[in-house]
Amino acid sequence: MTFLRRVHLAFWFFSVSVLISSAGAQEPSALRNAHAHNDYEHVRPLFDALDQGFCSVEADIHLVDGQLLVAHDRKDVKPERTLQSLYLNPLRERVRKNKGRVYPDNDIFYLLIDVKSDARLTYAALREVLKKYPDLLTEFREDGVRKKAVTVVISGGRDIDTIKAEKRRFCGIDGRLSDLDSGAPPSVFPWISDDWGEAFGWYGIGDFSEESRQKLKMIIDKAHRQGYKVRFWGAPDGEKIWRVQRDAGVDLLNADDLPGLRKFLLANPVISK
Repeated sequence: MTFLRRVHLAFWFFSVSVLISSAGAQEPSALRNAHAHNDYEHVRPLFDALDQGFCSVEADIHLVDGQLLVAHDRKDVKPERTLQSLYLNPLRERVRKNKGRVYPDNDIFYLLIDVKSDARLTYAALREVLKKYPDLLTEFREDGVRKKAVTVVISGGRDIDTIKAEKRRFCGIDGRLSDLDSGAPPSVFPWISDDWGEAFGWYGIGDFSEESRQKLKMIIDKAHRQGYKVRFWGAPDGEKIWRVQRDAGVDLLNADDLPGLRKFLLANPVISK
């Protein structure tokens, strides 16, 4: 056998082994209760969260020259980092490959869009963008909700009156604790989110007081009776905080440490809701 022939055979065996390895690779198990806070700050926005099985990601947007650009601060925007290029387009491609789902084994996925610029102007632009993804996004109508692979929830600068008045839209609103008494259906407020520090003032040092546990339980029970999911921001990553929230029934656990929350949830699974 000639040297060149041996090289060709070696390359062929290597290629076959790579294909077999790729074919055998499996998607990570989906974590329905995992929310990637400020997801866009990771090295690979969206994809780092998907690799960890997260079923909810968060993108901050600014309206700049008619474009919806993803960044926490206005000074950090880049023209190529649009909401479409970082999130909507790759999600659409993935859902098409997975026959209508982000994860083959799970039918829930949230895209939390945190509006950082003028609420009215930004939503007007965002509404036109979302309309281009009817195959991907959950649709809210007067006669009910038509669930799709990805449900968009608007946070931050929320043009609440405009969104609530629309007869057909591709987003819900991220409510606050003050909205628990609004009487609005979950088609308006799919979520209730609020600042953990302001609500409880506990950051994992010492014990979570019994008074705070009762307050948290009351919030969760009240939200769940109305069909709302609950999330808190502003708490540090860590098992102590996650365990308190998990045990109380918080639906979406916030994390910047994606592998850390994945490890915690796999070791401490949440009872399906």
